[in-house]
Amino acid sequence: MAGEPGPGRNDDHRLADSLRAGDVIALTEVYDTYAPFLYDYCHGLLRDRVEAAGALRNVIIAAREHVVRLTEPERLRGWLYAIARKECMRRRDSPNRHLGQEAPEAEDDLTPEQLARREERRLLAHSALAALNGRQREAIDLSVRHELDEVDVCGVFGIPLEETLALVEKARDDLAAALRAALIAQNHWKNCPSVAALTESWPLTPQTSASLVRHVASCPVCAEQETPPLPPDRLLSVLPIAAIPADLRLDVLTAATAEDRAGNRRAIAAWTEPFDEYGWPLPYEPTAPRARDRAPRRRGPVLAAVAVGAGMLILCVGAWSWLHSGNDGTNAAANGPSVGDSGSPGDSSGPDPLPSDPSPTVTSPSPTGSKSPSKSPSPSKSPSKTPTSRPPTTPTTRAPEPPRSGRLSVSGCAMGKDDSCTIRITAVGGAVNWRVTGTSGELRASGGGRLSQGESASVTVSRTNVICWGRKSGSVSFSPGGTAGVSYC
Repeated sequence: MAGEPGPGRNDDHRLADSLRAGDVIALTEVYDTYAPFLYDYCHGLLRDRVEAAGALRNVIIAAREHVVRLTEPERLRGWLYAIARKECMRRRDSPNRHLGQEAPEAEDDLTPEQLARREERRLLAHSALAALNGRQREAIDLSVRHELDEVDVCGVFGIPLEETLALVEKARDDLAAALRAALIAQNHWKNCPSVAALTESWPLTPQTSASLVRHVASCPVCAEQETPPLPPDRLLSVLPIAAIPADLRLDVLTAATAEDRAGNRRAIAAWTEPFDEYGWPLPYEPTAPRARDRAPRRRGPVLAAVAVGAGMLILCVGAWSWLHSGNDGTNAAANGPSVGDSGSPGDSSGPDPLPSDPSPTVTSPSPTGSKSPSKSPSPSKSPSKTPTSRPPTTPTTRAPEPPRSGRLSVSGCAMGKDDSCTIRITAVGGAVNWRVTGTSGELRASGGGRLSQGESASVTVSRTNVICWGRKSGSVSFSPGGTAGVSYC
């Protein structure tokens, strides 16, 4: 219930068919129908009005570009939420995302007395929701406030329908238990010293709320307390709704239809890929930085020198062992070093530490009951070296010369009215280990890796402002040195 109830399945089917036919008027109707709901959902995941506006713009663009993939047009609304979640997870994974500007609350014509009662009910709702984990809170939000059914929710999360049904049912049961515990803490705390000790501050923190639920479940005094029934839809209806910016409509529709921004739309649409056989986007998976993928190469000269000396020692020890014991020896240390994965930056694939944000998941999608979870990729095989009978060469006493370090040559770019442009970087005078160290202006960029002598790479820089007014400029800084100028708007 992020606003008024959503459209019916017939409207979904009609709007999806109109979008497939390329009807520009239908795109306007899609925005007017779904944008307030989607903006509130994106803002709940990103907690920033600038990021939420950018996410909504990309959702509308991606929906127009990919609507032909959707095999069930009557589920257009849930499909839009799936695109929105993937876009938000991608933005949450960016180290340069915009932070700290939450959207104002949508205005309501309430009297001071009604506002006071609503604030009291909000404290109760926050205290009850604090006992749930992030994934449960998001499932409740989608199914209760945004009125998506379980089939749509499983498509949004990218999990099998059976798992979705269990998730939603467990979330509702846990919310009911947490709500009863919160009502006891609110109205009957004097009857139980333990409850009074747990609820000295209000609203309850996640740790306190979870402890309170466990106490109420085992306390005979609390079991006798009566609490009024409060359905989840009434409880959550008092939560704030993010107000969508009034000037966002023109910016989104222009970005989605202007002829000179077709290339930018194709790039945005590519971020939503890949899709499953039903046309629903697969969950977002963070991409490992190039520096991590290529880390073993930087240690190659050192490992080669060590391997020569270790090879002679291994052959000598192995021969001595064979002559004296008659058994074949194995050398577990002969394999190459394993590269440890420290995890991707951001919080797109694990639990979110913020109590108000749901935890993103990375699982296989299954938007309909007939779908089954996709198979997890098998672990990649690590190449192992096998000893040969060829005698080792005599190592020279001369130490290998260290590779020459180069410098980074960068060239700026101009995006004009587009949302992004490409900076080109080149290694000059030797190999370079590079990374983006920061940006100035309303810009976002990230990346890093290693370039050999003369090798070049491209870095995409995008603007974070929603509306372009006048000509603006900023810069992207690199390590080991170099700054690229960027103009936009």
